[in-house]
Amino acid sequence: MAMNMIQKRFMSSSALQKWIYNLSGFNRVGLWRDDLLLETPEVKEALRRLPEYVIDERNYRIIRAAQLSLEHRILPKDQWTKLEDDKLYLTPLVNDVIKEKEERKQWENNH
Repeated sequence: MAMNMIQKRFMSSSALQKWIYNLSGFNRVGLWRDDLLLETPEVKEALRRLPEYVIDERNYRIIRAAQLSLEHRILPKDQWTKLEDDKLYLTPLVNDVIKEKEERKQWENNH
């Protein structure tokens, strides 16, 4: 009985996540969540660390989204980015850069 409640809660949470993801709209032009990060110094450093082919893929998605936006169009629904296909390719690197900055600052304060 308790397991069914947990499963239902998890399923509804997953359904809610998909609903919110689709409501955001960026997936309708083929963007991924990490494509939307503001280019702070930490994000710029993380981008510098990515392989060139990942940068090329990111640039293609951004250019295509900009073109679609200019034309006031969206992709056909079968080409929308799905939550399960959206990879956080940049966030882990950004977190590493932030952690490195904090460690460097602590080290400089202690030495």
